[in-house]
Amino acid sequence: MNWTRGKVIGHGSSAIVSLAKGFTPEELSVVKTAELTKSTLLQNESRIHSSIRCPYIIQYRGHDVTFEDGRLMYNIFMEYASGGTLGDAIYRQGGRRRRLAEAKIKSYTKAILRGLEHLHSNHVVHCDIKGANILLMKDGEAKIADLGCAKRVTDCPSADSSHPVLICGTPLYLAPEAARGEQQSYPADVWALGCTVIEMATGQPPWPGLHDQVSALFYIGFSGEVPQIPCFLSEPAKDFLGKCLKRVPEERWSATELLNHPFVNGAEDVVTGEEHKPKLDTPTTVLDQGLWESRDGPDSAPKDLVQSSHPDSPSRRIQRLLGGFPISTAAAIPNWDIDENWMNVRSVL
Repeated sequence: MNWTRGKVIGHGSSAIVSLAKGFTPEELSVVKTAELTKSTLLQNESRIHSSIRCPYIIQYRGHDVTFEDGRLMYNIFMEYASGGTLGDAIYRQGGRRRRLAEAKIKSYTKAILRGLEHLHSNHVVHCDIKGANILLMKDGEAKIADLGCAKRVTDCPSADSSHPVLICGTPLYLAPEAARGEQQSYPADVWALGCTVIEMATGQPPWPGLHDQVSALFYIGFSGEVPQIPCFLSEPAKDFLGKCLKRVPEERWSATELLNHPFVNGAEDVVTGEEHKPKLDTPTTVLDQGLWESRDGPDSAPKDLVQSSHPDSPSRRIQRLLGGFPISTAAAIPNWDIDENWMNVRSVL
């Protein structure tokens, strides 16, 4: 079939990600492309992704091979998520204290868990759960994306296997056993989910003091430590993270067990608008301990920044009128209906 390649929206380690029109009659799609002779990883992603059908995982729409600029290119197509990534959602909070409200964290975590439960029930390990690989749809629904590192459990060598173990994923989100080069199975995804919850809660990856990848792998694998759990989270949230961040993989709860945890399966919080209303900047009594707990840590925001994040401040009201995007970036929101910079592509298969 014929389709039209749009602008590049991302680069991976093994593929270029672009928009695509025409693969489905009415919707934009995303196409991941690699040169055919260098597309082993992309073809593996296609094989695994094509077997997955779940509302909490980005939909796979097929693949083809095209001839472009004198080269054969391998392409896989997926649904387009117009809401960006979880990282984008955190960034749109603005200010230094970029983090999501706990009600939002709970909602996104539950969706990720449902996607992981489906993957694991189909004997697939994602291997790279993190905020950048969780996409948000137009209605705000969260879906797992990027199965480029995914493996079938039957393809994962055990720690006592004679086959070499290939470490897949992002170092700061790797479970200790994966960082040590041991088996990377379902519990590794659960550890990475815990790291992603910390990312949503703090606005930064876990292990903020680790910057060198080799040092990070050694520390995560052998230090005996776990990422710090934010003190301002609710007790159910802290307990949930404790179940995810067990250094011994057999002690971590499974995705199915975590779906029954009170943090994601308890009574829904009452939320007004996008977030809980911020606490007052000054405690009214000595019992207002939650205020001081929320200010703990080296990344605490100055008083003026905390005030500027209030949902009724002029800047936040303007952001809501602009659809929630930061004022500085609202004018740059792309309009994909414009026909400029699109390239017709003819499939050879």
